[in-house]
Amino acid sequence: MATIHRILAASIACGLASTGALAAGQPSGIDLKGIDRSVQPGDDFDGYANGNWKKTVVIPADRASTGVFLEVFQKAEKRNADLIKAAGDGKAAAGSNERLIADYYKAYMDEAAIEKAGLKPLEPALARIDAIKDKTELSAALGAQLRADVDPINATNLDTEHLLGLFVAQGLEDPSKNMPYLLQGGLGMPNRDYYLKNDKDMVETREKYAAYVQALLAQAGTSDAAGKAKAIVGLETKIAQAQLSIVESEDIHKANNPWPRTSFASKAPGIDWNAWFKAAGLDDQPTFIVWQPATVTKFAALVASEPLDTWKAWLRFHTINENASGLLPKTYDDLAFGFYGKTLSGTPKQRDRWKRGVSRVNTDLGDAVGQIYVKEYFPASSRAEVQDMVKNILKAFDARVDTIEWMSAATKQKAKAKIATIKVGVGYPDTWRDYAKLEVRPDDALGNHARAELAEYHHQVAKLGKPVDRDEWWMTPQTVNAVNLPLQNALNFPAAILEAPFFDPKADAASNYGSIGAVIGHEISHSFDNTGAEFDAQGRLANWWTAADEKHFKEAGQRLVEQFNQYEPLPGLHINGQQTLGENIADVSGLAIAYAAYKESLGGKPAPVIDGLTGDQRFFLAFAQSWRTKTRDAALRQQVIGDGHAPGEFRAQTVRNLDPWYDAFQPKPGQKLYLDPKQRVRIW
Repeated sequence: MATIHRILAASIACGLASTGALAAGQPSGIDLKGIDRSVQPGDDFDGYANGNWKKTVVIPADRASTGVFLEVFQKAEKRNADLIKAAGDGKAAAGSNERLIADYYKAYMDEAAIEKAGLKPLEPALARIDAIKDKTELSAALGAQLRADVDPINATNLDTEHLLGLFVAQGLEDPSKNMPYLLQGGLGMPNRDYYLKNDKDMVETREKYAAYVQALLAQAGTSDAAGKAKAIVGLETKIAQAQLSIVESEDIHKANNPWPRTSFASKAPGIDWNAWFKAAGLDDQPTFIVWQPATVTKFAALVASEPLDTWKAWLRFHTINENASGLLPKTYDDLAFGFYGKTLSGTPKQRDRWKRGVSRVNTDLGDAVGQIYVKEYFPASSRAEVQDMVKNILKAFDARVDTIEWMSAATKQKAKAKIATIKVGVGYPDTWRDYAKLEVRPDDALGNHARAELAEYHHQVAKLGKPVDRDEWWMTPQTVNAVNLPLQNALNFPAAILEAPFFDPKADAASNYGSIGAVIGHEISHSFDNTGAEFDAQGRLANWWTAADEKHFKEAGQRLVEQFNQYEPLPGLHINGQQTLGENIADVSGLAIAYAAYKESLGGKPAPVIDGLTGDQRFFLAFAQSWRTKTRDAALRQQVIGDGHAPGEFRAQTVRNLDPWYDAFQPKPGQKLYLDPKQRVRIW
């Protein structure tokens, strides 16, 4: 799911389960002023639903985009800031979560101390890099920098600054225990395309990146910064050439490559794997799942073939670069923002320090803040009500399976079994992370982050070989997001997503189902998208389809690929329908499920007309307005190239695949969005 965030009002389940009766004066939940009635819904539903809003909205100077997601995020950000500042009132006991939060935030906000420290906090790490004298020691250094990736959305394409990343989850074929997955990384820019494509924008970005690498090294007093920068960019270009594309990495069958630890030396010669595994603390692991095996083999060859000094320069740059934003003096911070903020995202202004501090605390002490957050803003009654709401939408999905004409009884039975076993987490986890052993100092911003990152790595490694905890959460309650976890057959809906305007207890059922209902339906549908459908009810990689059903499913997906391939966010830059297929399937199916649940909530009664809009019109407008967004061109380009989600304005056009939208808005043949009934994509 794309970024979302907010908490849920206590009456949300009641609102979503309403019969359609509406109290006098109760609002529709639709932004009527945002609608541009000069646009025909059948030509551009996003333009119709959001056109006037787009004409007047201004993207904040410190943001790459704006929209409902940012609106909701900013509410949560303010709440988080209040909680974090309250933790620093001087009353928190030593060792308590409140004290850890207060000390972490204090250290980050002490800019004078950071300026005074300069590069000193990194000197031990830089000295270790300088001391590397052969490829065995280089292999150990690469192993020591391994860190755990805990973002399940982007785990298949870790654009991390570390050469490889670790992801810990249950095995693809054995769901009973956790396994270590190794994934490609090694780049300083967001995606391999930034190194390999030769259009004007990419060439200019590469030139600015090279200049940034040189400037950062020079600022750190590195000799021959220009020469080293050229070598680093050259090495990263070779790393990019070795990487798989996002589409290739999303093929789960190509990822199922268990390698015994003892076979790495023969499968990927060039790295001293004994030294690498020992430095990574993984020398007791018998088997690894190598997500991109050919890439790992090529990476190892690069370790052998590229000069030792080039690798040392690469390590030095990334050690500085990953700490430059906010943890080193302002000169480093400004350089990093100049490239990653201005160049890559088109954002003209750095975010206020306190906002970045809140983000840092939430990253490194997420559960500590989350426990306080839910106590303050998400009562148990709200959690119970949302759980009921999710059950209603799951029930609608189950009923919908019975109506799928093309699906055989055998496949339907397996699909319904999977629906019945989906594990849904609402609001917050039942078990919280323990930070008791984490050292946080009020005067060591960089050290606090480094220790927190290492603690997270150790936490993940400790799960290896252990039974899988299907109740484990991958997001904090205050995160603006929601997620489906195919391996766990589980969903997480953080407390912070469940908030107006995604859900408004004052609005009627139509807008609530069109907005938060579609979000919930979207995440449920991920269990049955092109990736989720590869896993059975236990989260095991298994084909549970008949051959004919699988063929129909993939053909429908291909029609959706072709539909999105036609969209052109920027001149000459089209959406990659295959790259975004999973999210697009979830949008189509989630919207259909939410609509079915909305109609069921009416209890057979007609929906009232409110603000001149029928219930169905409000439902579809709410969906489109939830995806309203305005994005800077550079950030839009970055999203199209490297993200699995299509931009919001095109996700809003998903309505063209649902028959009820045609009844509600009467698009005509010949209009841009109109699809003949046989062309409409119906998957679930």
